Amino acid sequence: MSALFQPLRLRSLELPNRVVVSPMCQYSARDGCATDWHLVHWGQMLQAGAGLFVVEATAVSPEGRISPADLGCYDDASEAALADTLRRARAVAPPGHVALQLAHAGRKASSAAPWVGGRVAPADGGWAPVAPSALPFAPGDTVPAALDAAGLARVRDAFAGAARRAARAGVDAIEVHCAHGYLLHEFLSPLANRREDAWGGSPEGRMRFPLEVFDAVRAAVPDAMPVGVRISATDWVDGGWTLDDSVAFAQRLKARGCDFVDVSSAGVSPLQKIDAKPLFQVPFARAIRAATSLPTIAVGLVTRAAEAEAIVASGDADLVAMARAFLWNPRWVWHAAAELGGQVVPPVQYERAVPRDFANAFAKRK
Repeated sequence: MSALFQPLRLRSLELPNRVVVSPMCQYSARDGCATDWHLVHWGQMLQAGAGLFVVEATAVSPEGRISPADLGCYDDASEAALADTLRRARAVAPPGHVALQLAHAGRKASSAAPWVGGRVAPADGGWAPVAPSALPFAPGDTVPAALDAAGLARVRDAFAGAARRAARAGVDAIEVHCAHGYLLHEFLSPLANRREDAWGGSPEGRMRFPLEVFDAVRAAVPDAMPVGVRISATDWVDGGWTLDDSVAFAQRLKARGCDFVDVSSAGVSPLQKIDAKPLFQVPFARAIRAATSLPTIAVGLVTRAAEAEAIVASGDADLVAMARAFLWNPRWVWHAAAELGGQVVPPVQYERAVPRDFANAFAKRK
């Protein structure tokens, strides 16, 4: 049988296959609350048949949003909207597992939607960003305020509070966002963290706050709920965060009960020089899996079923995540099942759609 369509257990979750829908920011929320856009988008992604659907980067506080249109999970209104929209999306799709990616944008906060570009000024609904150090992401950006001890405690507690809200809202797993140049990645990278106190300096110091946040999230949710982390395995900048650093970080996460590592890269500096090509990030996932035995998720320009199958079959990673591939083809998993000999459970209303030659790709309902 196809390796990609083998089940995988993460604590209490039995994933039916090794395909993951990556978190994709939609910039379509109102005051942190999910909208009708999210209902349609989540319904599509749940109908896709992936083993796990990860909801977009979801801010743990209003000032932790990337943009004013970001999804949040930080107050009663955003929690209620998350719970209601998730319930309705699940009602139009086969049973599926949903993770929520919890995030704080750090010095990248108060940005406009990418199709607009630029930063949002306070007069236009923006806010002042915070970061490990008073260093802007790019020349001309707002200089962020360096978090003091009280600010760090507020952020840590905000992650824990958002995790508790997510669990109440019906989410099955949590992914802590430590990648792509947002706050927790900023703490890890020497390019963004120039602190001279206990949360900076050495690699151990720079890992300290992200590990504190992970501990707080892990303690905030039921023991049966998987909690993983997304990392940027390298900054792609000389003098920045490296793969060796990521291995050391993953080892510390494993000791704290981390259930998976979602292995991406880059995002902390506009000076990054990325050698982007198909499967270019798979070696990062392979190295972390080999060093830690943690379940890993490989990402990055994976588009074909045969590529995803080879990644899992060879042991490079335990799961494969895609984002743009699902926007282009929300039925990617169905077609992969037909090609590789796997099976999916589609909505009963769509069962008649399968071509006769691929009838075995649709599992019989129990």
